Amino acid sequence: MAGNGQGPAIGIDLGTTYSCVAVWQHNRIEIIANDQGNRTTPSYVAFTDTERLTGDAAKNQVAVNATNTVFDAKRLIGRRYNDATVQSDIKLWPFKVTPGQDDKPLIGVTYKYEEKQFSAEEISSMVLVKMREIAEDYLGTTIKNAIITVPAYFNNSQRQATKDAGAIAGLHIMRIINEPTAAAIAYGLDNKTSSTGEKKVLIFDLGGGTFDVSVLTMEEGKFEVKATGGDTHLGGEDFDNRMVNHFVREFKRKHKKDISGNPRALRRLRTSCERAKRTLSSTTQTTIEIDALYEGIDFFSRVTRARFEELNIDLFRKCMEPVEACLRDAKIDKSNVDEVVLVGGSTRIPKVRQLLQDFFNEKELCKSINPDEAVAYGAAVQAAILSGERHEKVQDLVLVLDVTPLSLGLNDSRGVTKVFIPKNTTIPTRKEQVRQTSKDNQTGALFRVYEGESTLSKDNNLLGQFAVTGFPPAPRGVQKFNVCFDIDENGILNVSAEDKTMGQMQKITITNDKGRLSEEEIEKMVQEAAKFKLEDEEQKKKDEAKNALENYAYNMRNAINNEKNGAKIPLANKRKIEAALEQAIQWLDENQLAEREEFEDKMKELEGICNPSIAKMYHGDGSG
Repeated sequence: MAGNGQGPAIGIDLGTTYSCVAVWQHNRIEIIANDQGNRTTPSYVAFTDTERLTGDAAKNQVAVNATNTVFDAKRLIGRRYNDATVQSDIKLWPFKVTPGQDDKPLIGVTYKYEEKQFSAEEISSMVLVKMREIAEDYLGTTIKNAIITVPAYFNNSQRQATKDAGAIAGLHIMRIINEPTAAAIAYGLDNKTSSTGEKKVLIFDLGGGTFDVSVLTMEEGKFEVKATGGDTHLGGEDFDNRMVNHFVREFKRKHKKDISGNPRALRRLRTSCERAKRTLSSTTQTTIEIDALYEGIDFFSRVTRARFEELNIDLFRKCMEPVEACLRDAKIDKSNVDEVVLVGGSTRIPKVRQLLQDFFNEKELCKSINPDEAVAYGAAVQAAILSGERHEKVQDLVLVLDVTPLSLGLNDSRGVTKVFIPKNTTIPTRKEQVRQTSKDNQTGALFRVYEGESTLSKDNNLLGQFAVTGFPPAPRGVQKFNVCFDIDENGILNVSAEDKTMGQMQKITITNDKGRLSEEEIEKMVQEAAKFKLEDEEQKKKDEAKNALENYAYNMRNAINNEKNGAKIPLANKRKIEAALEQAIQWLDENQLAEREEFEDKMKELEGICNPSIAKMYHGDGSG
């Protein structure tokens, strides 16, 4: 489909807590299960003394390796270390986060007895590699092309950082699309035959770590995003945190001991809280039971749905504010919304559904699409369309218009952001303005690009800056510049300024502003990723060699201990084989970290002793 021997294009929902991958195949979208049979994969990466683990394998061992198991990388991507949200998260994470060059947050772990530091882009790229491998194993082909989804409210820096993560993972990112827009495509494909006329749809997307609201109109398979809003730091993880803090206080009250400084105890408690949260979506009460949680003390407690709702009610209500703002920006009354579509695992929480239903005057909520899979589903549809798929199911399904989530502009001489592109402007878009010098005898002009909704530039997010210099001194206002803001279909910004007098032009793609990765850094990380892949493959071969030796030893011991078969082997040979097997099993117990070649040599040695006698056992000695 994608051509050039690059396999089909896939859609990846790169989530804060779980990720999902899908592909268009056999004239339909298929959500691809991982090697554990799960259709979603934890966005976890773990580093041990011997190997790197990703997905289920990483999450399953988190309690015993909490400080070296990284999750929530999406909450760091494209952010600065000193962001208030990063600082609040650091207090909850068991792994280390430190400031790097240009205030970039770096994640510190111990891997193979060495201290290592990784950017959020690198950790995200490892999750993306896992998702690609899941698809490659299923499809039996190499995959290069992908569409990755991001929260609609991700800013320019976060979008570009996500694209960088894709590049480090060795993927060609065909497009970055907004998660609620992808979910709307899934909903549109699901309801294509039944819909007539224009439909106004609100997508309510509450996941593990981010929250998005988008209002779209749909007509005959064509989509137009009218407004978008949300919070890139609100989701299921925050609800878990409230429960964890509640039980930390309870443990301290009951046992006079503080577990907040113990990463292993906190991780086991968090896992139980996450499970309890899911259970409370279908029952009104559940229990937390953890053996030897801290200093040998067992912990047992009950939690009701009402208590869980009380702990999080302010966060649940906070979800309604962007809904109201989004409808206001779209100039649509809530009574005119035809469908409210639920996306993201946290929309299963009954209180969230109740508040949303109350807001829409008891309107029935749409639950027809799978909230965990809808985003990957829509991304795969878009990937199929961009790859040239012409099947009747998707040929009329075209994403027409998306919008930019934040206003974009330049700082003026008074420290005010002069807006070029207001929020919720349809993208791709291009806007031009003429700017002039503000002081007499200027020979240079600095252009500072900001995003945000505040009037004052200092309260907005600085994306980048560039200068035009070398023009002759003149009175203020004489020197003029044509400034152009250009946003592409990925929501990524290019800004240029042309000196109209001399024809000199300077431009910046907002990709390498402060805290961003340079091309050299990305290339270095690509090489690191290739090295990790080789190490992972070598570890896999080592595990296979060890398992082969272990299986052979135990199977052989069972075979010769079988009364019927064992009788066919001369006693001296049998004792020799038994001794060799016991020695091999003991060697395995003592050398779990041996190299692949050692396991293979041991296997050959054992086969040399066992195989001649075993051949006689099964085929006779030929003398009969």
